[in-house]
Amino acid sequence: MALINPYINFNGNAEEAFNFYKSVFGGEFANITRFKDLDIPENPIADHEKDKIMHIALPIGQNILMGNDVPERMGRVNENEHRSKISIGAASKEEAVKLFDGLSVGGSIEVPMGESPWGSYFGMFRDKYGIEWMVDFDPKHKGKVE
Repeated sequence: MALINPYINFNGNAEEAFNFYKSVFGGEFANITRFKDLDIPENPIADHEKDKIMHIALPIGQNILMGNDVPERMGRVNENEHRSKISIGAASKEEAVKLFDGLSVGGSIEVPMGESPWGSYFGMFRDKYGIEWMVDFDPKHKGKVE
């Protein structure tokens, strides 16, 4: 079966955000490419954007969380209007709490972690970078989101 890997955009703080995600999920970056790595005469990169992230990848389980900084010439990302959520299926209630508590630091909680009407342990929030997350532990599925 195909894997779906979220790809999120930032306005110059992708490296900071991904270091934060790495501190919560653990692991190591599989890739970090900066715009200066792709600076060629046909596609010059502005000096102030050379160190920004063109692509970054953090493996999490069987999936990869990926992202980048959007170059200014392409416009800005409205960080409070993503309205798409990254859904995490935790393998245990303890893992759900750890991920929720870690990722929501400095963000705004929409639904606190608790028992859901559909029988799982669920919470929802927007992190300090404007990315929206849902964390769910369903004892019937143990980490598999359906």
